[in-house]
Amino acid sequence: MNTKTFTNELNTSIKFGNSPIDYFILMKPRVMSLVVFTAFVGYFVGLFENFDRLNPILATIGIFAIAIGAGASGVLNQWYERDIDSIMERTKNRPIPSKKIDPSEALTFGIILSFISIIILGLAVNWFSSLLLAFTIIFYAVIYTVLLKRSTIQNIVIGGASGAFPPVIGYSLINGNISVESLLLFGIIFLWTPPHFWALALLRQNEYKLANIPMLPVVHGEKTTRKYILYYVLLLLPFSMLPFALGYSSLIYLSTSVILGLEFLRRTHALIKVKNNSENKLFLFSITYLFLLFLSICLDKFYQNF
Repeated sequence: MNTKTFTNELNTSIKFGNSPIDYFILMKPRVMSLVVFTAFVGYFVGLFENFDRLNPILATIGIFAIAIGAGASGVLNQWYERDIDSIMERTKNRPIPSKKIDPSEALTFGIILSFISIIILGLAVNWFSSLLLAFTIIFYAVIYTVLLKRSTIQNIVIGGASGAFPPVIGYSLINGNISVESLLLFGIIFLWTPPHFWALALLRQNEYKLANIPMLPVVHGEKTTRKYILYYVLLLLPFSMLPFALGYSSLIYLSTSVILGLEFLRRTHALIKVKNNSENKLFLFSITYLFLLFLSICLDKFYQNF
């Protein structure tokens, strides 16, 4: 996408006459829900360090701004990737390739959402959180989508950092800074992302190949991809125990992380053995893993403090 095309689309007259549902879908609501949840966990962690700063209204505004920022990233991602989205079976029915929303409208919508989310967060909460959100949007929409995804097999490894920032931003909502504990949450999501998306890439490798996206199974094959998934799961397991090892959590979190981690490893072993439907099972479990692990962080904090 060259600068001239970008400028022409941005300057096109915008009607926004489509269904609001189409615009909501354009914001990738499933990704938004994960962002909201992990950002809330980060906020919850920070809350117990400074409980006197509890402000439900500002917290709601802050999480809402983070959600809008995540949605903006999704919109800009789909605007740029509309050519490959129209090729892949998984994405061909998205609002832009299905011609429910014009690319110029999507571009303007994404830019407006980005500025709104950043400004709201800065004015209502603090500018440190706002800058983190701005960096996250740029990282996902530009560094990952434009620079990495079509050029390197490390696309999801490096680009996955954008999905790991929400708990850090959530933590900063109440403290105006970052901490070791919030960085641990970042690290968990960062290590979780490659096995999660590589499992999906194994399922959709023919589509990625058709779209000329250098995902790991397309470039180096299924066997190598399965091994790398195992490597990352083996890294994730001990890393996920660091909150306990460093004194931030109790046995509630530790026992949950061990049980979930062993199940993650078991399903990865099934993937290595190429058992029936193991890719899909691992992909779906990885979502459950992250949700339950982060939920246990909240439950653990609540138990320790009440």
